[in-house]
Amino acid sequence: MTKARIEARFAQLKAENRAAFVPYVMAGDPDAATAAAILKALPAAGADLIEVGFPFSDPMAEGPPIQRAAQRALANGMTLRGVLAAVAEFRKGDDKTPVILMGYANPLIGWGFEAFARDMAAAGVDGLIVVDIPPEEADPLADALDAENLSLIRLATPTTDDARLPIVVRRTSGFVYYVSVAGVTGVKEADADIVAPHVARVRAASGLPVAVGFGIKTPERAGAIAKVADAVVVGSALVDEVAFALAMNESVTGRVLSKVESLAKAVRSARVESLTV
Repeated sequence: MTKARIEARFAQLKAENRAAFVPYVMAGDPDAATAAAILKALPAAGADLIEVGFPFSDPMAEGPPIQRAAQRALANGMTLRGVLAAVAEFRKGDDKTPVILMGYANPLIGWGFEAFARDMAAAGVDGLIVVDIPPEEADPLADALDAENLSLIRLATPTTDDARLPIVVRRTSGFVYYVSVAGVTGVKEADADIVAPHVARVRAASGLPVAVGFGIKTPERAGAIAKVADAVVVGSALVDEVAFALAMNESVTGRVLSKVESLAKAVRSARVESLTV
């Protein structure tokens, strides 16, 4: 499946005239069993695609919520091999929802790009976002992923100008991830009016769907972005729910899935509401 799973999902959503909802969860947060239960339940809660972060000790693109999530996962023994095992277990019950891994280069270099791509494909992963490999240095990774029919998904940002954009989207497949605000995750808020022309520009340059992430925490904000983007990614707001549930001794799974359901509902209804106003 791999790339085909991503393409099929976006084709379905285009036919339904709605954006995708893409929750980001940290593998192993707060522990392997709870994270696995959340992952398994995400499609029923409204996830159209799923981003799974693999914990890393120095996540430079992340704000405090996801940094803390990575620390919790690492403290409880989550490894990159454990991440792939979690996806493989998820695939036993779901062969349609695309799963994208998101993380950093260091663990992949240690594993070896070719070997990791083979192991990703075997586990049922569909694509990969690596935050800290620039396009000029990404060909070895892209070659390894292409050999397994996996998508390399690149980031475009508000500072990606027209000269840089073709370089960024070269060898990108599946979709482009547009970072809606300058800075790290979980700090600023995305503004749909500002984001809309950038999404159109990235879509035109790449010929691919555009997912918007960073700065989306509430159903209202998610719904607004869903009107202008092909997908809406929410991460920090979900890992915040993990932290809150732990602090209040509540069900982590229940709290996270409740948040997912409210965000997914807003994304799914956004374009319908705009047509009926």
